[in-house]
Amino acid sequence: MRYERAILIVMDGCGVGAAPDAAEYGDFGENTPNTLGHLAQAVGGLQMPTFQQLGLGNILLLEGVPPAETPLASYGKAQPRSKGKDSVTGHWEMMGIITETPFPTYPNGFPPELIAEFERRIGRKTLGNYPASGTEIIKQLGEEHLRTGYPIVYTSADSVFQIAAHEQVIPVEELYRMCEIARELLQPPHHVQRVIARPFEGENASNFRRTERRKDFPLPPPPNLIDALAEKGIGVYGIGVVPELFTYRGFRHAERTQTNPEHFDALLRALDSDCVFIFANFEDFDMLYGHRNDPQGFARALAEFDTMMARLLERLRPTDLVIWTADHGNDPTTPSTDHSREYVPLLVYTPAHQEGKPLGTRASLADIGATIGRLWGVTMEVGEPIPLPF
Repeated sequence: MRYERAILIVMDGCGVGAAPDAAEYGDFGENTPNTLGHLAQAVGGLQMPTFQQLGLGNILLLEGVPPAETPLASYGKAQPRSKGKDSVTGHWEMMGIITETPFPTYPNGFPPELIAEFERRIGRKTLGNYPASGTEIIKQLGEEHLRTGYPIVYTSADSVFQIAAHEQVIPVEELYRMCEIARELLQPPHHVQRVIARPFEGENASNFRRTERRKDFPLPPPPNLIDALAEKGIGVYGIGVVPELFTYRGFRHAERTQTNPEHFDALLRALDSDCVFIFANFEDFDMLYGHRNDPQGFARALAEFDTMMARLLERLRPTDLVIWTADHGNDPTTPSTDHSREYVPLLVYTPAHQEGKPLGTRASLADIGATIGRLWGVTMEVGEPIPLPF
């Protein structure tokens, strides 16, 4: 069978159990993760009838989502191979980039000389400079920020340099410029994966709220599948954070949508476009609920996503190939609020053959890119194509 279009949908943060090397990333003991499994237990069962039919419950024991007798999709999981447990390394690995050396992290904050140079370049002092939850640090330092006008700099367990600022104190465009300055400054050995603008609003610590105008400034990726497809004239449509993670390189169309409903609307638009590879990230699970240890919100978002995917299935062509996966875990039931090192789910579906087969455990997320590349004659240096029994 010849596939004419591939749709890759990333359920951000939806891991399916601790990877063999999880302990190396601090994910052990009470932080041993199983994002979807633990979540289902915590809320008394997930409401995901579409994914039950596809075969999500055939991948792992999932309360509320029993195994399908005849799953519509082929099902399995993939083990991350790159050194990292974040969106950049996860998405890059899918497109054939294996990150062999971890990007730098700063559990004790950034070096004083680095912060001093950043302050010199932006012409202001800064607040913070320690690892923190984004919502917590604006509660802690937001009012001082309002008084002083100093931006809040912080990091996390990931390789990130984040800058938070109230939109009425530092306009968003100025905040973005500060991020561009930080991106220029953060060179090896301080080459963090992402500089992130974190604008917020509100009057005081009781009602500060991050707005939807976040913007990421990642390192440019090495050559990858998106580049190879673009060179062959294959149209690629990026949705959500995906274009930013690849510095917008190789995309014929790109929409930096900010919420799951916006991502879905963009996905429907992409179906009507001239692009034959659609790459979408749905980030609310991770950003709004995983990092905030909110199982109930996470479960609601999955139920809403399930309904969206039911609508997507109605719009597919017989020659479409759809792959659902994740980039890492983010278990909302553990004490940690960080990403977790987990296997990711793998569901592979086409309307032309609704009888899925077990895919087992894939050795790398790069197998996804190898599978998509093969559809248009692109051979990747890493990854083994997933056998498509249809």
